[in-house]
Amino acid sequence: MEFQKDNSFLTGRFKSVGFALKGMIKLITTEHSVMVQTSLAIILTIAGFYFKIDRYEWMMQIFSIGLVLSIEGLNTAVEKIADFIHPEFHDRIGFIKDIAAGAVFFAALTAIFIGCIIYVPKL
Repeated sequence: MEFQKDNSFLTGRFKSVGFALKGMIKLITTEHSVMVQTSLAIILTIAGFYFKIDRYEWMMQIFSIGLVLSIEGLNTAVEKIADFIHPEFHDRIGFIKDIAAGAVFFAALTAIFIGCIIYVPKL
């Protein structure tokens, strides 16, 4: 099966969106960390409506959710590529995977701090 590039602007964009949606569904349905984070995103969205957060708080919450899920997706891609290239344990591969996980940790800490800034005063 040979890859053929779609040179048409409109159909090419539709195909790109289709691939992105396929990837998003794969992330949500196969990666446990993304399942947890998506569940937390839903809970926080419900909390946002319950506590009637303002538009700036919504912007920060949506940004935080998007940041964590995006970085988690990149982390998953790095892990899958690393496992494909070198399936057995290797110190260098472990180092790369740890750095990618560290990026997720930074994003998650940022989201936690933003969540605390938004919701602690409301509790």
